[in-house]
Amino acid sequence: MTAARDPEGHPSGPRLPAKLAAHPSVRAVLARRAAGDVASPPPVIDAAWLRELCLSAGADDAAAVSLDHPDLAGEREHVRSALPGTRTLIAMAFRMNRDNCRSPARSVANQEFHQTDEQANHAARSVTQALQDAGHRALNPSVGFPQEMDRFPSERIWVVAHKTVAVAAGLGVMGLHRNVIHPKFGNFILLATVLVDAEVSAYGQALDYNPCIDCKLCVAACPVGAIAKDGAFDALACTTHNYREFMSGFTDWAQTVADSEDAADYRSRVTDSESASMWQSLTSPPGYKSGYCLAVCPGGEDVLGPYLDDRKTFMDTVLRPLQDKKETLYVLPDSHAQEYARRRFPHKPVKEVTGGWQPPAKPSASPERETRTS
Repeated sequence: MTAARDPEGHPSGPRLPAKLAAHPSVRAVLARRAAGDVASPPPVIDAAWLRELCLSAGADDAAAVSLDHPDLAGEREHVRSALPGTRTLIAMAFRMNRDNCRSPARSVANQEFHQTDEQANHAARSVTQALQDAGHRALNPSVGFPQEMDRFPSERIWVVAHKTVAVAAGLGVMGLHRNVIHPKFGNFILLATVLVDAEVSAYGQALDYNPCIDCKLCVAACPVGAIAKDGAFDALACTTHNYREFMSGFTDWAQTVADSEDAADYRSRVTDSESASMWQSLTSPPGYKSGYCLAVCPGGEDVLGPYLDDRKTFMDTVLRPLQDKKETLYVLPDSHAQEYARRRFPHKPVKEVTGGWQPPAKPSASPERETRTS
């Protein structure tokens, strides 16, 4: 072992093996240190500088929150596993184009979701890089997918809960529909989070009111009754339908393929449009089947005007096209969602699925094989 030495031969820094100390890269780093060319990162990040960094990267709003915030107790283990030493979470909000999200054409709405998702990921990466260049350790988990599928379905698959962080940072409040409602932009936002190993000079403050106006339009719009007027939320009903072509829904479809005896049997279980839709989700970003709760929400100062001006016209042009659309609704057998969908939307075909949440039923011993829906 030998001590690292500066260019004049004086000991500098920790003791290093002679071979390592002689490496050109090591000598260059030590020389820069000796010359005072390596700046130490500030122990506390300036909040104004950080906010401007986020907005310049493409965010529409941003605020920081300490990992010690009491509402983030459930995030600490996961966050510190992703980036040991994390002290602050930076929440960013990105606006979506409202009428794209409201369109009954799912291709339009899904494209808006995915393009904003890409924008958010790029911005979060840019902020992370700037923090790294300033000497901090920082990390930006994915805004949506990809996630930690090796944990699915027994554990949570997301690195950080973006909604929980955004609410704690003061970017909005969770609405009845379980979407964060920004005080200005409403729920037409996507969220990103950056982890950093430093404190910030000022943290965001939680809103002292809820931008949700309690209109219950999200209750009226949900095709599978996942949102109740009293605030109850049926997450399984929501994911079974809306995430039909993600995760568990794909598993269910794959089981249908495996269980089919031949092409004709497969076509009896899965329509051509369903096959085409699944193909599209496999070749492009996967498609959400609904998102209607977000589409009809009038909360937020920039969004609220048309609802206040003429509520009937708002419902006729925003809510009713989604209610009237003929589309397949995916539900678990004998579920509340199944009963609700058939009663509330009789014009929408209802299809029983396993949801991929449990193993498929064993084949019937009967000579006549039971036909199982996909």
